[in-house]
Amino acid sequence: MLTITKICSKYFMILSIIFYISSLGCKKFVDIDPPVTDLTTLSAFKEDNTAIAVMTGHFASLSNNDLAFTNFTGISRFTGLSSDELKLWEGVSDAKQIGYFTNDLFSHQGASAGDEYWPYTEIYACNTIIEGVSNSDGLSAAVKNQLLGEAKFMRASYFLNLANLYGDIPMPTSTVVKVNIQLSRTPKKQVYEQIIKDLKEAEALLSPEYLNGGLKKYSSAPERVRPTSWAASALLARVYLYNEEWSNAELTSSKLISNNGLFGLEPLNDVFKKDSREAIWQLQTVYTGMNTGDGGFFILSSFGLSEYNPVYLSSFMLNAFEPGDSRAVPGNWVDKTVISGTTYYYPFKYKLSYGSTQGAEYIMMLRLGEQYLIRAEARAKLENVNGAREDLFVIRRRAGLADATLTANDQNSLLTAVMHERQVELFTEWGHRWFDLKRTGKVDAVMSVVTPTKGGTWQSTDQLYPLPFRDLQRDRNLTQNPGY
Repeated sequence: MLTITKICSKYFMILSIIFYISSLGCKKFVDIDPPVTDLTTLSAFKEDNTAIAVMTGHFASLSNNDLAFTNFTGISRFTGLSSDELKLWEGVSDAKQIGYFTNDLFSHQGASAGDEYWPYTEIYACNTIIEGVSNSDGLSAAVKNQLLGEAKFMRASYFLNLANLYGDIPMPTSTVVKVNIQLSRTPKKQVYEQIIKDLKEAEALLSPEYLNGGLKKYSSAPERVRPTSWAASALLARVYLYNEEWSNAELTSSKLISNNGLFGLEPLNDVFKKDSREAIWQLQTVYTGMNTGDGGFFILSSFGLSEYNPVYLSSFMLNAFEPGDSRAVPGNWVDKTVISGTTYYYPFKYKLSYGSTQGAEYIMMLRLGEQYLIRAEARAKLENVNGAREDLFVIRRRAGLADATLTANDQNSLLTAVMHERQVELFTEWGHRWFDLKRTGKVDAVMSVVTPTKGGTWQSTDQLYPLPFRDLQRDRNLTQNPGY
């Protein structure tokens, strides 16, 4: 694949990773020594401090707007456009954004739309770290375990998003370029097996405590910016749910929910702050004068919509909120602005945009609220009606909804209620709505109604994004998704 063949050697890749921190032109991701630049792949993993710097650089890159996680090329944005969450400003001329919005993506000579999330360079970096750390005899046991756990955790997260966006995917698990550039697509079922394997290993390797930039315990209140064993458990619970392993999903989510010494639900307007107890894993901001890419992208100013802030909440999303739902009250998780007499509502989970005091909000990667909804769905599938209702009550009470307003009392109605709650609790977070529509088999029914209102025509094949044309040309073992 192009993204892999661009990397001529391990030496070039390891320098690229280490340069992540210094090339961002911003404050350091966490308190670590300045990144070392005169290294070979082998020497990078000879000592604790340089090996830590490599992995820290990888995390810093995830906060970088150039990676498809947040802001203009973020998963929350383009899956929100593809689904029924977001509306696109009519003044947008960018063909890619229009393609996501109208469910009319493309992949051909000269241009592709649908490959903004294609993190094979990052996966190669994880493989490099896994091999380098595993083969090192100079690292302390604690550092070695933590770095291995972090790299496996990140590789699993990349594979999970790829599988949910594209279906069967190339799945490189080594740094052997000759093998990687000839990979065919691995069936999604096997990809999930690898994801579960990686996450189980990460769960065993990672520290249960939040560690600082030197992989030491914090001397004061910890920041939740490095993955822990709890983060691996949280992602594993999601994977079990997606893989329809209901008992495992319930058991794993219950571990996090029961750890009330470390985690707890926050009031609505405190959920996405950097010191939120709801956070299982966050990413620290790396850009000066900015908190999160999602805050900068979603928050609309009185100046109006533009190429830089071109989206707002759709009527489908707004109408999903029940009367009395505090999440929809302007100033909570939704806000509004009036532009030329028209009121536009936008996501307001993150309160701070560009130019705000840095460090008040971090990017929320995994949070406790999702775990309650994972367990509620798993319990409904297991016909634990009372348990599912109790989990839904917890989330709904925070939103100001009385228990009596939840009328679902059997398996089918509870599953419908869970999907509704996921829609209004997890909107514009990491593609949850788009992935939920697909995994529950509801995407055709919903999008056949929604897409025509966006100026497109829905086809069932639109639920998978197209593979990049350039990679199909370079790797003849790859095949395109149907419909492209």
